[in-house]
Amino acid sequence: MHVEIVCTGNICRSPMAEVVLRAKLAGAGVDGVEVTSSGTDGWHVGDRMDPRAAAALRRRGYDGGAHRARQYDRSAAPDLVLAMDSGHRETLGRYGVPAQLFASNDVPDPYYGEDDGFDEVLAQIEKAADTWVDRLRTAG
Repeated sequence: MHVEIVCTGNICRSPMAEVVLRAKLAGAGVDGVEVTSSGTDGWHVGDRMDPRAAAALRRRGYDGGAHRARQYDRSAAPDLVLAMDSGHRETLGRYGVPAQLFASNDVPDPYYGEDDGFDEVLAQIEKAADTWVDRLRTAG
């Protein structure tokens, strides 16, 4: 199974969610799930994760150092596409890509805020990732 997580530029929310979901799936012993992330726009293609996002991950024991931003590939066919907010979901829908929200509420973009916003977003991502681990465990 291939899960693709999508935000705007693929340097904050979606890569954080990718790292967290991948780690939580491994910790739960759920095999056979590939987790990747991308952005609806290509502004940051090839860039590393935002340093504030990477720092928030490190503070919680995750490693996002290998991440490089990429744009969503409309020709790809992931089994499950998870959007970080309703705007991303709408954009993907215009591409003809059915997507679900990653969390029960939109995950806010911390990019223009203070550093603590990344920690708040990470807490929301961790909670939502736990739900996806349960769903993916039973789907397999």
